[in-house]
Amino acid sequence: MDRTEIYVKTDHTLLNQTATWQEIQQICEDALKYGTASVCIPPSYVKQAREYLGDRMEVCTVIGFPNGYNTTAVKEFEIRDAVANGAGELDMVINLGWVKDGRFDLVEEEIRILKKACQGKILKVIVETCLLTEEEKQKLCETVTSAGADFIKTSTGFSTAGATFADIKLFREHIGPEVKIKAAGGIASFEDAEEYIRLGAARLGTSRVIKLAKAE
Repeated sequence: MDRTEIYVKTDHTLLNQTATWQEIQQICEDALKYGTASVCIPPSYVKQAREYLGDRMEVCTVIGFPNGYNTTAVKEFEIRDAVANGAGELDMVINLGWVKDGRFDLVEEEIRILKKACQGKILKVIVETCLLTEEEKQKLCETVTSAGADFIKTSTGFSTAGATFADIKLFREHIGPEVKIKAAGGIASFEDAEEYIRLGAARLGTSRVIKLAKAE
């Protein structure tokens, strides 16, 4: 696989708590150089990044991150604020407590509300697969599909593990045809990235791919 095929599916990511504006600028420049799908950055930097990038690169940010247990009203405000600041893609974390309670109806309702708040922007739903049973993963594929989200995303990268090949296979088997897959967390090599894409991931959330390219 040509590496440009990997870059164009990569959300070049920097979500560290200590991320500085200088570091955000650098990943913006790297994203432009390598032609990534977007930069995925903290909400507090969205407006600056949009002003810095103009229309040259898509800006993605995170909602309810990383734990997902904010109320729906808070997440809805976060999305409206991010969109107003120039975000074109929103990666939101579901309420995992609701999942453990079996309240998939509440999860679906929240996704629907947040998708509407996106005002046509892309919504990716982070389900944090490392904390889920196989049955819960399957049920969330159905829930995300029914709610009308654009993507289902494996992980925040802030929990006990990230994406796995097995989870991408499971997603592919259980999501609807209109839902895309984002693999995120622990993608450490070009070989990993290529395999995730081969298995069906339309996006990769990672910083390492570009770091590897820059190191060559």
